[in-house]
Amino acid sequence: MFTKCPGKEHEGIVRMRMRPLDKGWKGGHGLTRDPFSRAALPGYERASIYGFGVQRGFAGRCRITDLTASAQMHYVQVIMVIRPLVVLPDSKLRLKSEPVAEITDEIRTLAKDMLETMYDAPGVGLAAIQIGVPKRVVTIDVAGEEEEPDPMVLINPEIVSSSEEKKIHQEGCLSIPEYYAEVERPDKVVFRYTDLDGKVTEREAEGLLAVCVQHELDHLNGVLFIDHISRLKRERVIKKFVKAAKWEGKGE
Repeated sequence: MFTKCPGKEHEGIVRMRMRPLDKGWKGGHGLTRDPFSRAALPGYERASIYGFGVQRGFAGRCRITDLTASAQMHYVQVIMVIRPLVVLPDSKLRLKSEPVAEITDEIRTLAKDMLETMYDAPGVGLAAIQIGVPKRVVTIDVAGEEEEPDPMVLINPEIVSSSEEKKIHQEGCLSIPEYYAEVERPDKVVFRYTDLDGKVTEREAEGLLAVCVQHELDHLNGVLFIDHISRLKRERVIKKFVKAAKWEGKGE
């Protein structure tokens, strides 16, 4: 079950399970007998549970703030946090993201949330600005459906070199849902990034990974894949999403 989670700094979705403390819990992660411990919610301060229940599998409404006494009698396991996606025509998508100065717990939590949000969408790449955070952080996983997940977290990524040979691939974007277009990009790139351990890595990519890296790095500079198609097509797409946003606003 998913539960709405109005966060201290953002809104998102939390999937969680609760069970009476005296019954214990087998397996899982992020569990603690001391809910005041940050181990209960990695990357956050404390948790409050509203509408809590003692039955197994109960999911309550959660917000990241001080812990209520009613929640002290439970184990709490946060399985995932899914953040809302920023969608065209939101102007945030045109922001140029800022470099990450230091890899802090906040950045690690951001990366974790980005991966969960990306997988839930589902997508193969996500830039932090797509969840409203103007930081140069990207998550990617281009593994096939039958393959083991291969998540990558790129901090302050940059393209070192690109091949002269170009290829056309069909692209889509989680921030421009249900729209696809053919885009021409360099077939191979060499990119450099810092991982969550602070290690700087340089890697060569081709095919889908090369496309994904270029697409997501565009986001960090306020560039969308529709900027690579004709002006006429781009204007039509923007007009369509502006109109949809207006209708959505009227329905609220």
